Amino acid sequence: MDFKLRLVLILMLTSTTFAIRKDISFQETQICRTTVQGRYLITDYTGYVCDALSLDPKSHCCRVKRDQYSCQGCNLVSQCCNSYEYCVSCCLNPERTHVNQALKVKIAKPVTSGTYSSLFDYCAGRCRHNSESVVHENAYLSEFHHCFAPPSNNSVGISDTQIEVRLIGINVMVGKQGESCDSVCKSVGQSCVASKFVFINECGVMQKYMKCKGSCLASIGADQPAEVAEDAPRNLNPGACLYTRRPSMLSCDGSHQHTKRLCPCA
Repeated sequence: MDFKLRLVLILMLTSTTFAIRKDISFQETQICRTTVQGRYLITDYTGYVCDALSLDPKSHCCRVKRDQYSCQGCNLVSQCCNSYEYCVSCCLNPERTHVNQALKVKIAKPVTSGTYSSLFDYCAGRCRHNSESVVHENAYLSEFHHCFAPPSNNSVGISDTQIEVRLIGINVMVGKQGESCDSVCKSVGQSCVASKFVFINECGVMQKYMKCKGSCLASIGADQPAEVAEDAPRNLNPGACLYTRRPSMLSCDGSHQHTKRLCPCA
């Protein structure tokens, strides 16, 4: 056989083994982000809760797909849970937490602080212990101390019911004239919870505990919210209840010789 013809036949036969595949794509493996705080449970970013042994070794997602967005052990009114993982799962439900609002929440109080980059970041961050769930940073107000509700400085126009829920476990007390909240709470064996001032620094709340005969007025002072004593000088508005528009000024040790403080104790 002619050499050239033989070469052509060899090329034709061998070329089939190198034929181009019509489908050369590979299915991209989904990699889940998960919580890392718990000892036994893990929540993936799609809202499923499982134990560490039930994670898919390749995708890191929960293999058992049931109870998505579970709110087990959660109080849906206060938006607080007794488990970090179920708090994150419950929070991830887009019908419960609005993404647009969550991504506007500041990670920390300073104006220069950033915002959360995703709903998972928001839920994982908010469900960790925060200053609103502890007393003096060393004791929990209740077993439901994993909360995904927006921080109080972002909660504009919250209802009376929401205020009452956020004061669960708090003993709201009226102090004596000239007394600080540290002293008021200590007198009953409790501590002043500074993070709760924001919820009682409102006229509606003060009117439930105080007379507020001289109306409710905006003022400036570390002793607020408070009621001015009736025997105070006339220029101090005797009998009036005072709230401040600068809640950052409020403190447990603030006091004034002519006012009675409203104090959050626990």
